[in-house]
Amino acid sequence: MLSMADVIAEHTALAPRHVAWLEHLVAEWHLLADLAFSDLILWVPDVDENVFWACAQVRPTTGPTALEDDVVGEEVHYDPEHLVTEAYMSHEIARTSDNQLNSGIPVDVHAIPVVLDGRVLAVVEAHTNRMGIRAPGALEDAYLEAADVLSGMVHRGEFPTGGDKGDKSVPWVSPRVGDGMIRTNAAGLVTFASPNAVSAYRRLGLHTDLEGESLAAVTMSLLRNRAPVEMALPTVLRGRGPREVEVETTDVQLRLRIINLNDADGPCGQLVLCRDTTELRSRERQLVTKDATIREIHHRVKNNLQTVAALLRLQARRISSPEATGALTDAMKRVGAIAVVHEILSQAFDTTVKFDDVADRLLRMVVDVAATGGPVQLRREGTFGYVPADVATSLSLVLTELCQNAIEHGLGQERGVVWVKPCQSDGRLVVEVTNEGAPLPPDFSLDTTNSLGLSIVTTLVDDMDGDFSLSTSETGVGTVARVTIPVA
Repeated sequence: MLSMADVIAEHTALAPRHVAWLEHLVAEWHLLADLAFSDLILWVPDVDENVFWACAQVRPTTGPTALEDDVVGEEVHYDPEHLVTEAYMSHEIARTSDNQLNSGIPVDVHAIPVVLDGRVLAVVEAHTNRMGIRAPGALEDAYLEAADVLSGMVHRGEFPTGGDKGDKSVPWVSPRVGDGMIRTNAAGLVTFASPNAVSAYRRLGLHTDLEGESLAAVTMSLLRNRAPVEMALPTVLRGRGPREVEVETTDVQLRLRIINLNDADGPCGQLVLCRDTTELRSRERQLVTKDATIREIHHRVKNNLQTVAALLRLQARRISSPEATGALTDAMKRVGAIAVVHEILSQAFDTTVKFDDVADRLLRMVVDVAATGGPVQLRREGTFGYVPADVATSLSLVLTELCQNAIEHGLGQERGVVWVKPCQSDGRLVVEVTNEGAPLPPDFSLDTTNSLGLSIVTTLVDDMDGDFSLSTSETGVGTVARVTIPVA
């Protein structure tokens, strides 16, 4: 399905600022759709202004849809009787005199030209399902009255408020029309409060009616035990300051969104949407606590592993047998590799790990414990990208073993460079560890080798559903260890 950006880029000659305005409008026009009980379509003119393209569409959450199909990407041609053409040419809101039929459903249609800088950037076409429209009442009348005001503001380029860089709602937390709606007049007095809005204020502790009262004064009276910083709230509720604010008591948290309304004569009050976010904030706090707990666990595991590695180091220093010392040193190295992963996870716990940070630490650690006669360098060429957290530990052990093996058996007592070349593509990570040391023995086979390190690598790669190979390089000098694992 085409996106708004695709349609605009392919068919229009709108300036970047005008595109930004329309994108901001589409981000906020769900308010108009819900208040008007209408499906909205945004039509933009082609480079040839005899053609208009549908670049965005939204359905109301407060009533039945009037459009069963998505129309984004469709076009209409110049027709003097078509409302989009009429609105575009006249610069005025165009309405049908009679209901139209859409799939047998009576639909009321009107078109709102979006005028900015003296030109029509686009036309918002509103379709209202008249068959399933809600029965008229105080709530429906208030919604429609607010919708008329917003339509006028869209027409004059006054909504969304704040310009093309104005404040935008946060989809997962910002209040919507159905959460609770309050209308105030220019003096800040409540002229209407929906049942959901009244219920929200009841939970804050309101025992009287909202209508006819100063919203700022009522809200402040319910928050009298709050810190002094909240004293700016009356200014916010009069539309001067942040577009959204959270108010809370000991037990309840309420998020308010304030939208200044203007009619043709100037400011006419505010539209205030409210949402009880008590449960949402409680869940967020639980997640923060859980996240902190998990990070602390990783931190403690890392500390414990480092303690184990230190104990192995102390034990290795007290053993005279070279074989035993080597075995303890290898074990210390493997424990240290696991500790590095837990250290990264303790700093920024997530479902994925930026493995370049892990790899660079591992390479430094391997060089520090490498038992060679000459200086050795470990260099990374390429990026590992992000790998799943449950893969990171196994991959760190695999990388450590391959680098250690390349140094000890490839370079031996010679100086040289070991290259680590990672590359991620199509959901798979490919890692090559190469050196320019001795080639593999002619009779070498992974199936018959008695190397503990290579056995660990083979087992871990199999557990990750990956592939592992070890071969002499194409030049006949050195070896190439290649690991391929899925990471998507």
